[in-house]
Amino acid sequence: MDNKEISQAVIARLPRYFRYLGELRDEGIERISSQELSDIMKVTASQIRQDFNNFGGFGQQGYGYKVEYLYEEIGKILGLDKLHHLIIVGAGNLGQALANYMNFERRGFLFKGMFDSNPALYGKKIRDMQVRPMEEMEAFVRENEIDIAVLTIPKAGAVSVAEKLVQNGIRGIWNFAHVDLNVPPGIQVENVHLSDSLMKLTYNINRFEQET
Repeated sequence: MDNKEISQAVIARLPRYFRYLGELRDEGIERISSQELSDIMKVTASQIRQDFNNFGGFGQQGYGYKVEYLYEEIGKILGLDKLHHLIIVGAGNLGQALANYMNFERRGFLFKGMFDSNPALYGKKIRDMQVRPMEEMEAFVRENEIDIAVLTIPKAGAVSVAEKLVQNGIRGIWNFAHVDLNVPPGIQVENVHLSDSLMKLTYNINRFEQET
């Protein structure tokens, strides 16, 4: 694959392709055309072909795509052909819900530890993880080769926690805190604002009501 810049819009569609192709594979479908995939995903066939051409194409003219092969190749592009070790910083309701979501493990995301500043939570078991004090976080990250941290803490403490994580070798942060993080180049941050998603939903509800 060339080292050309891939647009964020294309990258945002890759997990959807991966999910739909996984479902097709599980149904025993071996081959699919861009038009058939378009009908399922509600993305134009030309857009699908353009997206895949960013990574070499994957298909053959008049033949379509091999579902298993395409599923595996997109998985590699998404980095799902290797294991990722994660910690959760913040053992509140959201942190516990993420820890209990089994589908992460099926994708190679392994939660190895959970940390919180509330002494009342120390020692509590969330699945097979024990909530640990924040003071143990930095050493744990170094000693267990943690590459991704999930922040589910209030924004007041998120910046300082992120700085400590970066200093101790974290490569990516999945940030649920309502604050933008300034991190060095090479550290990847994915911000998740749940209220933003909900407001997009209400916008579309309002727009539909105004048009009908």
